[in-house]
Amino acid sequence: MSDYERIAKAIAFIVSHAGRQPGLADMAAHVNLSPFHFQRLFCRWAGITPKRFLQVLTVENAKLLLCGAKSVLEVSDAVGLSSGSRLYDHFIHLEAATPGEYQMGGAGLTIDYAIHDTPFGAAFIALTPRGICTLAFLDSTGADEEVDALRNKWPHAQVRADIGRTQPVLAAMFSRKQQQDRPLSLYVSGTNFQVSVWKALLQIPEGRVVSYSQVAAAMGHPRAARAVGQAVGANPIAFLIPCHRVIQESGDLGGYRWGSTRKRVIQMWEAARYEE
Repeated sequence: MSDYERIAKAIAFIVSHAGRQPGLADMAAHVNLSPFHFQRLFCRWAGITPKRFLQVLTVENAKLLLCGAKSVLEVSDAVGLSSGSRLYDHFIHLEAATPGEYQMGGAGLTIDYAIHDTPFGAAFIALTPRGICTLAFLDSTGADEEVDALRNKWPHAQVRADIGRTQPVLAAMFSRKQQQDRPLSLYVSGTNFQVSVWKALLQIPEGRVVSYSQVAAAMGHPRAARAVGQAVGANPIAFLIPCHRVIQESGDLGGYRWGSTRKRVIQMWEAARYEE
């Protein structure tokens, strides 16, 4: 069992038993580790103790994060990059495929892909010369399904496995050292509204969350929370386009294409980094 799988299993246990605030011994027993080894693993992985992690997971804390993020969105341009973000306005560059490029079905385009281990489980990544076009965590779907989806979306592109090309990109994604002089590039295709939502998500600072309605209001479409939710769900690039930072107005987690437990894990991993 990988460290991610142990942490994910522990967090699923914590969430389901949050009402009784499980102690360190209970958490450790659930993943078949001693309290000492569990605490050490948790601190090494998350940078904080399991007790602090449990506090961050609570709905009340999520509501506080929402309040903190509200001012960030209200003062930013929802279709650009916000100076309020510590990471994304320098580290991520998003470019959308033009209708003509999409209509050509990837003619003349080479797409390299591979599977890598990440702090959040196995992930499938695909790159074009313009940037990352797909990043998906593998649970319910396998690599074959992701390759088929690529070929269906870009039927005239050359799709090939090349782990040597994708490895440096994965290393940059999860490194604690931000490579500011060489931002990661994303290359996405979607409707104008979807792309606008994905750009708006890039404004949400690491360690914060917002609601669907807040994103809609920041984009100038306060009644479009449902449409925003659909666009968030269609996000083709996990983690880097941070749809995991959007939750329900009530403070509840809401859905996530790659699993609710993983959504919590990523949120807490980022929250721990934010507090450093």
